Amino acid sequence: MHDDSDLVLPRIARFVRERLHPALYRDRVPVLVTAWEAPGEPVPFAEAVRQEFRPFPVGARWGRPWGTVWFHVAGTVPPEWTDPGTRPELVVDLGFAGVQPGFQAEGLAFTPDGVVVTAVEPRNAHVPLPGGPGSPVDLYIEAASNPGTAGAWTFAPTPFGDLSTAGSDPLYRLVALEIGLLDLGVWELAQDIWTLSGLVGELPVGLPRRAEVLRALERTVDIVDPDDVAGTAGLGRAELAAVLAAPAHASAHRVHAVGHAHIDSAWLWPVRETVRKVARTFSNVLDLMDQDDEFVFAASSAQQYAWLQEHYPELFERVKTRVADGRFVPVGGMWVESDTNMPGAEALVRQFVMGKRFFREELGVDPLEVWLPDSFGYSAALPQIIAGAGARWFLTQKISWNETNVMPHHTFRWEGIDGTQVFTHFPPVDTYNAELSGAELARAQRQYAEQGRANTSLVPFGWGDGGGGPTREMLAAAARTRDLEGSPTVRITTPAEFFATAEHEYPQPPVWSGELYLEFHRGTYTSQARTKRGNRRSEHLLREAELWATTAAVRTGAAYPADVLQRCWHTVLLQQFHDILPGTSIAWVHQEAERNYARVAAELEDVIARSLAALVGQGDREVVVNAGPYAREGVPALGGAVREDEQPGGDVTVTETADGVVLANAAVRVVVDARGLLTSVRDLVADRELVAPGAAANLLQLHRDTPTNWDAWDIDEHYRRTVRDLIDVDDLAVVERGPSRGSVRVVRSTGSSTITQVITVGAGSPDVDIVTDVDWHEKQKLLKLAFPLDVHADRATSEIQFGHVHRSTHANTSWDAARFETVAHRWVHVGEPGYGVAVANDSTYGHDTLRSTRPGGGTTTTVRLSLLRAPLFPDPTADQGEHRLTVALRVGSTIGDAVAAGYRLNLALRTVRGSHDVAPLLHVDDPAVVVEAVKLAEDGSGDVVVRLYEALGTRASARVTADFPYGSVVETDLLEQPVPRPVALSADGTRLTLRPFQIVTLRFGSA
Repeated sequence: MHDDSDLVLPRIARFVRERLHPALYRDRVPVLVTAWEAPGEPVPFAEAVRQEFRPFPVGARWGRPWGTVWFHVAGTVPPEWTDPGTRPELVVDLGFAGVQPGFQAEGLAFTPDGVVVTAVEPRNAHVPLPGGPGSPVDLYIEAASNPGTAGAWTFAPTPFGDLSTAGSDPLYRLVALEIGLLDLGVWELAQDIWTLSGLVGELPVGLPRRAEVLRALERTVDIVDPDDVAGTAGLGRAELAAVLAAPAHASAHRVHAVGHAHIDSAWLWPVRETVRKVARTFSNVLDLMDQDDEFVFAASSAQQYAWLQEHYPELFERVKTRVADGRFVPVGGMWVESDTNMPGAEALVRQFVMGKRFFREELGVDPLEVWLPDSFGYSAALPQIIAGAGARWFLTQKISWNETNVMPHHTFRWEGIDGTQVFTHFPPVDTYNAELSGAELARAQRQYAEQGRANTSLVPFGWGDGGGGPTREMLAAAARTRDLEGSPTVRITTPAEFFATAEHEYPQPPVWSGELYLEFHRGTYTSQARTKRGNRRSEHLLREAELWATTAAVRTGAAYPADVLQRCWHTVLLQQFHDILPGTSIAWVHQEAERNYARVAAELEDVIARSLAALVGQGDREVVVNAGPYAREGVPALGGAVREDEQPGGDVTVTETADGVVLANAAVRVVVDARGLLTSVRDLVADRELVAPGAAANLLQLHRDTPTNWDAWDIDEHYRRTVRDLIDVDDLAVVERGPSRGSVRVVRSTGSSTITQVITVGAGSPDVDIVTDVDWHEKQKLLKLAFPLDVHADRATSEIQFGHVHRSTHANTSWDAARFETVAHRWVHVGEPGYGVAVANDSTYGHDTLRSTRPGGGTTTTVRLSLLRAPLFPDPTADQGEHRLTVALRVGSTIGDAVAAGYRLNLALRTVRGSHDVAPLLHVDDPAVVVEAVKLAEDGSGDVVVRLYEALGTRASARVTADFPYGSVVETDLLEQPVPRPVALSADGTRLTLRPFQIVTLRFGSA
């Protein structure tokens, strides 16, 4: 039979558009609308309803950017609306534009006594009315005039991301506020046609099933009278009943549909707006649960539940009830859906500690699945952290965005750097905002990589980011595709049900080892440098504050500031959300982040100062304290020592020669030429030159940075083709001449920016420190700092949480080539057998490492750090202004040296006034085993918790000796619960044997 779908389907689409949809409401009646505009930030319901509301005509404009208008709606359901096939509801159109839900106006409806009813968004543009015919209607709608910062995804600079530039002109026109009589039969027919039209679009031409469905749709359009849609909709549904009843094939793909609404905790809106987006979406979900007994919804991020608890307590209690019913399912176990590339080791652990604690204490659940559909790549340390936090499963979606290579699996075991594996699913539907359309379901079936071995996948469905989550239309689609010929079967379940099913179905899936690198969004390692510096500094201040507060509590009985520390952790963890720390939010978000980091720093500095004052006693002697895991400059790790009156002499010499300024000590000799470049860095111990022949290190390079799309997110490979070396010097001067330090200052300018570097060699140190101050005023430029090294390295080693990963310096495969920009924490190491070099940093995450062949033989390995960017979207002022970034080149470095260099650069020694040393709480006798955290237990018991890890990638045996009274020591998981493998106790300490990169948490009970 000739396939005429190209004629029939357009006819059906027009019928739906012009006949069916206009007939959804049999009748509409007006209501009385009054309004009050909040003058500034949003206000609570109780404050809003006390204001003077004035008449507001439908059709009038409302809402300045980021403003709030409260509408009061009063009316009566007509008494004649008694047809049992209908339902009255409030119809609302705030001026919804034809853009994606969640990126425009949104509203939240309340009863007169302040109870949240439901939200209003483009795909949820109705509010249920509890009364029948003749009943009064009295509702308040809090309407948010959020601007369209996405700009139709053209990535053009937007003024709306900053209140100071957003303007004040009204953005929206109130299109509709009225009572409508929904025709349930017409609505059901619309859902039948939507599902079957989508199915036809995916069935192969020539398949009998395609023709059968197409003919049924055609007959439906024929039989429904356009002049009496309501009266003939039942006849139309009858024509479709048989094709809707045909069961799916036994071999059909099995979809577990999970209601979801991915809500970014900040992005193209500020955090305060996310608080309201959560309330709107969760209220929609609760309303749907009242209508559909099978509906189940999953939501992550303890922070979002905590916001609901604080700002909407009545709504939180309703959510809590549905959680107890198993219908509203907290997932993820993390404080937020964080980035996992850049958060430090302990911070990534605390995402789970804080998240799981909230879920357990406030909601009585312990999520077993880690839910990170949208983060920009996944650290190879994550599997061990997931397992250590008591979770079993992992879900991601973002790797479907890879621009070069397709992931070979959808269900697999993911293996981390320590060998821990976690059962992982990557939904083949390639979206976490599905509508359960025919196209989406067919894509899930078509792309599922495990065909023939397994046959089940998960589909998260619902509008995200304030779009309202699942809709009644989506639930109708799920019901129609539960068992439908030609379609995968669809079953609404919880994530745990899916994972248990998938694990049983596929007990031995393939293994993916190492990081899940996203071949996209590589600029997120660099954008918004101040946010990244704030994060790095906060993480290390938290380490110091907890260490010294714990030491003071144990040694002196000082009160442990648990509340302050928790508050600071919550702030830092929130700002590790995957659109804040990566630098991909509007200006408002990053300005607020900087203020929050400043507050955190002030609070933690106060904790540190008070704790150290209690520890060192009163006196005028200089006491140097070291929060790092390694002894330094005569100061023990995790302790302090009184500085002797006489300091040892230095060995630094500063010499000016024809070649430039020479800085030297017993370990390293550095030549700074007239261009401010390092033409020689000689390791005097190994008698080896590190700068590649004919090259120069400390080379600042400026690239054009104009990605094809996603400005703040992306660095595209073509950036490398346009580069300018910054070698002109405005000023060069010796600023320190030894004997303890030698320093050269170099000043450059480029465009509208000024760059000042101070290059320093310190007494006895193998490090060359470079402090770079930049007054940055470039646009769409990428500033890199290059170190071309005479080292033959086929891989670069980068620090990640609790260890490191190796990445190729070549591009042998497409997978290697795609990693042209990578993330590292405090250091990158390159080496050859017997010799290596480390490049450490204090706030930089983006790097690239290249190997090239020199004329005449030999190879150069160039390590480059991405210092600054200047994208225009979503924040056109991104990175403008002053920055300070510190880098250290350590010669003759092992991996262990690199670890130590990273801690040195990020944990400065502190000097305080007191009378005596600070004895460390504990000692570790193997430098491969690093103390990551010392704190008091989360449960308030006063137990001391110590987290350690093996840092070198070797097997290690270490004795941990506690220098304080304790009655017991047990090994715990990351949540501080005992694990079923006892540690060895002896008179001289606790002996631990660790596998490469293993994390161990010890809990010392009180004596």
